[in-house]
Amino acid sequence: MGCSKEIVGHPIASNLDFGLGAGSCHMFKPLISSAVSITIVITVVMENFTTTPKAGSRFSGRRTNLALLALLTSAFATGLTAQAIGTPAWGNVVVILHGVVGLSVLLLAPWKTKVAQRGLARRNAKRFLSLVLAGLATIVLVTGIVHSTGTVRHIGPFTVLWVHVATALLLIPLIVWHYVARKTSPRSTDLTRRSLLRLGGLTSLAGALWLGADRSIALTQLPGSNRRFSGSHERSSFVPAGIPVTSWLDDRTPTLDSSSWRLTIEQGSNSRQMSLAELTSMVTNDIEADLDCTSGWYTRQVWNGVRLDKVLVPNSIDESVRSIGVWSATGYARRFPVDDLERLWLVTGVGGEPLSAGHGFPARLMAPDRRGFWWVKWVVRIETSPIPWWIQLPYPAT
Repeated sequence: MGCSKEIVGHPIASNLDFGLGAGSCHMFKPLISSAVSITIVITVVMENFTTTPKAGSRFSGRRTNLALLALLTSAFATGLTAQAIGTPAWGNVVVILHGVVGLSVLLLAPWKTKVAQRGLARRNAKRFLSLVLAGLATIVLVTGIVHSTGTVRHIGPFTVLWVHVATALLLIPLIVWHYVARKTSPRSTDLTRRSLLRLGGLTSLAGALWLGADRSIALTQLPGSNRRFSGSHERSSFVPAGIPVTSWLDDRTPTLDSSSWRLTIEQGSNSRQMSLAELTSMVTNDIEADLDCTSGWYTRQVWNGVRLDKVLVPNSIDESVRSIGVWSATGYARRFPVDDLERLWLVTGVGGEPLSAGHGFPARLMAPDRRGFWWVKWVVRIETSPIPWWIQLPYPAT
């Protein structure tokens, strides 16, 4: 079995969602400066965006709700997009936008509190659901801040980012209920120059606050200062035994026997099978690449395997082939653009050792520049297809 070495670069950036944290004793100055800046920012927001509504008027409250709806929709959109992007070119931009939008929601919270006081005075079912919504929203904001600083990685068995995402998903039906129950709908008169300037001022202040928080985390050398562009924290790089074992939703680690395992390769009418011994006898490469999990961690390892196009029948990819499908023994599957074929690898080892069962033994897909849910484990079938790669759910349902 021959072996050569190839390096796939993955830059690390310190772009963060948002957040502050306590630094070491000799670095209090930037934190104090940031705290003062934040206080000033919030004061300006309170003075300019929180004029008390006139008695009997619902106009200001309705506009506040509409602004929050726009910001929350943007937060969900940028958050989901950030979870999917595996390259820094767009990943940096989306993660920064997500942080700025999150801080905009935080800065608007005092005004929303004033509006909500009228509804909370009435004791009914709506009041309880509103309190639940507020509580979940607070958890989302706090976990976003904590994850950005890197000072806390887990809450019980879950990563902080997992709690952040899961709680945000729980918010969706409550937010829909909130806006349906209050019959909040936009009007043409809402798009006044003054309203747009206020919203632009709010997001500009949030951007300044994000920048101050980002610099504070870097200056105080908190763990979050070394985050990847996606927001993930480093875990056990070049130490395969320390890589966390994770699976997508209801996937469970299957028991596969190396002697009976077969890889089915389907290319149109041509179908064949390959044993593990046949796969490992091919010329392999060592590839250094980052596995970036959507749970909020990444690990850099040296993986050993065969480029996927070498596994397929040579010269068999014609113009009718538009995607490559990869299936797991669990039924999990992802479809890739045919143009990615030379950038995909079928790996059987990591760090000089065979893959463990939890990490995909006997073979898993390695997809540099894609998030972890694209790295299909326990691969049993590869198929060329005329179906476009984008005809699939953006995130697997199971």
